[in-house]
Amino acid sequence: MLALKIELKRQQMIHCAKEYGFTASQTVRCSQELDVLLNKHSQQQLRLRKNQNKYSFAQ
Repeated sequence: MLALKIELKRQQMIHCAKEYGFTASQTVRCSQELDVLLNKHSQQQLRLRKNQNKYSFAQ
C-alpha cells in the first residue's frame, strides 16, 4: 500500500515538474509529500529489520 502511494506521488511530482518546472510550488509540495512517504517507508523497513534481528539466533 505504501509502495503504491510512493509510486503515485513520484509520478505526480514528475508530471508537475514537467508541467510547471522544478521550482514551482506544486512541484515542491509534491516533493515534500514524497519525502514524508519515503521517510515512513524507511522507518517501516528499520522496524522490520529490528524485529527480524530480535528473533534471530547468533550461531
